[in-house]
Amino acid sequence: MTSSTWDELVSSALLGTERRTPPAPPRPGQDAAAALLDAAAVQTVQRRAALLPGTAGARPAPAPRDPRPPLPPAARQRLALLLADRAAGGGRHGASPDLTELLPQWFEAANGHGYRAPEILLPALLETARARSDLRTHALALAGPRGQWLARLNPQWRYALRCGGTGAGAVAAGSSPVAVERVWEEGLFAERAAVLTSVRRQDPAAAQALLSGTWDRERAEDRLMFLDCLREGLSPADEPFLERALDDRSRNVRALAAELLSALPGSALAARMAERARGCVALDRTGGAGPRVVVEAPPECDAGMRRDGVVPRPPSGRGERSWWLTQLVEAAPLGIWCERLGVASAAAAVALPVADGWQPDLHAAWCRAAVRQRDAEWSRALLGPATEPPTPEGSSWKDPARLLSALDPQERAAWVAEFVAAHGLSDAFRLLGVCAVPWARPLGRAVVDALDIARDAGSYPWSFSGVMGLAERCLDPAEADRLTPLTTLAGDPEDPYAAPGAPGYWSEAFQRLVATLRLRATMRDELIPG
Repeated sequence: MTSSTWDELVSSALLGTERRTPPAPPRPGQDAAAALLDAAAVQTVQRRAALLPGTAGARPAPAPRDPRPPLPPAARQRLALLLADRAAGGGRHGASPDLTELLPQWFEAANGHGYRAPEILLPALLETARARSDLRTHALALAGPRGQWLARLNPQWRYALRCGGTGAGAVAAGSSPVAVERVWEEGLFAERAAVLTSVRRQDPAAAQALLSGTWDRERAEDRLMFLDCLREGLSPADEPFLERALDDRSRNVRALAAELLSALPGSALAARMAERARGCVALDRTGGAGPRVVVEAPPECDAGMRRDGVVPRPPSGRGERSWWLTQLVEAAPLGIWCERLGVASAAAAVALPVADGWQPDLHAAWCRAAVRQRDAEWSRALLGPATEPPTPEGSSWKDPARLLSALDPQERAAWVAEFVAAHGLSDAFRLLGVCAVPWARPLGRAVVDALDIARDAGSYPWSFSGVMGLAERCLDPAEADRLTPLTTLAGDPEDPYAAPGAPGYWSEAFQRLVATLRLRATMRDELIPG
């Protein structure tokens, strides 16, 4: 057989033997296509026979030691089951618990005990965190330094090196300033952000010095994210740096700096905004109907306002002057209003009538200020009684879920429990989502009672699927026994007005709820040391 190159054989195969004569002539009685394949087979054997072995790569360094205690045997088995269920697709199956929805709680509880993941489960753990970004923080904390080590050996797990704050945080917490400086100067963005956050928790001045040293050469998007790291533990000591950031080249960085400064009631920016807001809002006592709040929106957005974070161009459908007014009011310290309006409390200020239809804009700005400044008194006054009829979402200046976040967890749960008892669950989903887990007993019982009422009213359980899912994850597991009677079929099967099949669907939904609560209790007990 005549020798031919591999490229010639490939060209003949691509063009076809009818259009191009094969480089290897056929034997007698053999067609051209068969001759081409024979020549390719010979060439393949020759290429393989002459192949030289590649140079062996360097062996990876040994995995670092993880001094944390191992999981108890039962918890180790539970983690293997949870990871296997996720890999198999998870989801709901009849009245069985949805295991994939319990992974976040399990990770948080295991990390709370300070355990490390079994080495044999690290691949499945990294794969789970790759598929579900919401699990990454807790999953990578459980995986620890050995998970970081393993992630370097698989390109699909490189995400762990980008967002794995575990390793970087450990460097910041337990290493010398030289090591911290090295990570800050040479690390990936996520490692640098983790170092900055960790150093700030221990020594805010040192963290600010780190950031100041490289600020001018950081990219705009990185400056924005690093600046957001100052939100935790924000204090008056941050004001000089934030004032400098007001002159940043990036509009987004300037806006974030202004937002953080406005959360410091004693800052110079807050004082400037307070002066502007006072000029726009006053109390009028001259009318015959009693005192009322009058508003005069700013006539222009000047350079000083723009530097302090006021965005000059309003959203579509919004008037310029009302847009500027609300930005001034929400950035001003809430403490100025009682004196300005001649009242003794936030509740009295909120109760004052507002002239000329400015109440929605003024109260919406107060709401945002209360959330930003974490002011419980103003949040409580703007929320009002939980028994008040709720307004349709998007049609009111009030955002109860955000206002609730400024209250302490106990008061928050009590307000939502009262709301659910008064209005049911139709408008309660977002409110329940801001309550601490597990739900306080009054809140949990209010939710269960509302579900029971909905069942008796003939509704279908999928109308409350969101709340039912929250209940599975947030109810105190101790409530399982109290819920057991609800798992039986209820209602009169002969009732012509009952929704077809609803009792059976409710029974299955409550069976899943009870099973999930009992499983959560079991998983909690499995993590107890010893």
